[in-house]
Amino acid sequence: MSVLDKVLSLRPANAVSRMGPGSRLPLLSPSELLRALEGTPAALPCVPVRAKAAVPGLLTAARAEDSVLGLACAHPLADRGSTERFLAAVKAAATESEHARPLFLQAGPVRVARPKPEGVAVQQEAIFRLVDDGFSLVSLDVSRLEPAVAVEVIRSLAAPLSERELPVEVTIPARPKEGASVIDTARPMLEGLRRGKVPVTFLRVPAAEFGDEDLDVGLLHLLVELATGFGVSVTVGEVPERSVRSLPTLVAAGVRKVDCAAPFERLSMAALSEEAREVVEKKADSAGMAPGELLGLIEEQLPPLEGPARERLEALSFTEATEMISLLGASKTGWRSMAWLAENRGD
Repeated sequence: MSVLDKVLSLRPANAVSRMGPGSRLPLLSPSELLRALEGTPAALPCVPVRAKAAVPGLLTAARAEDSVLGLACAHPLADRGSTERFLAAVKAAATESEHARPLFLQAGPVRVARPKPEGVAVQQEAIFRLVDDGFSLVSLDVSRLEPAVAVEVIRSLAAPLSERELPVEVTIPARPKEGASVIDTARPMLEGLRRGKVPVTFLRVPAAEFGDEDLDVGLLHLLVELATGFGVSVTVGEVPERSVRSLPTLVAAGVRKVDCAAPFERLSMAALSEEAREVVEKKADSAGMAPGELLGLIEEQLPPLEGPARERLEALSFTEATEMISLLGASKTGWRSMAWLAENRGD
């Protein structure tokens, strides 16, 4: 039995169901990858996909660097077909290239609203759908809720994930009081989740919490220490492009996963025709969103990229992803994690 065959046996059941029994794609839970890379100075790289034409370049970079990789469908509940289109693009690119390095698929961060009696069931149904769609990680954005409310919402929404033994990621909640630090914000939620026996794998914190220019390494260390005490790993998200060079500092501080979209948003926007770019920028201004993020929502409404533009986006995405993987210390983590998992499947 080969290493790949042994690793394929570890795929979550929902991923096997979605990709089909004949798929040889090692689509794993990031929890398994954290186990395999314990003690390794590396963070899991995750790229929110804004333009699906970038996916082949991202997968090629993971193979070239022999790296684990996460791909995120940032707005999985935008419409009924958003996850289908995302998953179809990943499956097609992975099948064509016979991708054989560990991959995880993230849904979200899914923005969670303050619950109403009739709304809880609707939100639960949405999470069930994401599980059935084959995602190996669901990220819940509870940043608009107070910690106590966030705990209750997470408890109700995490149930279908816990039943499938899939990991959950949660964004830090709203600040309990003006002037509160990220530590003051995270602690009450982590304490509430522990009391409620709600399993959470990742605590997601926007990069802006640690400073716009100079990274507050001390604060980041304190957060990592706090989260680790609760058995939770830290994700840093929304890393601005000017901070990409600081990725090794995040790894050194103990961050275990990084969501890095900014370079790929720029490339995806540049691939559009001038007319399409103007449409996206105008709608983004009206919606109060960054154009690159909005592109992930309305890509299907725009004319498809023509051959040269697609090829250029794929090539440049490969270049950016290669650098990101290297800066996160994730080079050479692909085969290493597979070999470890194959050897320790029964642990």
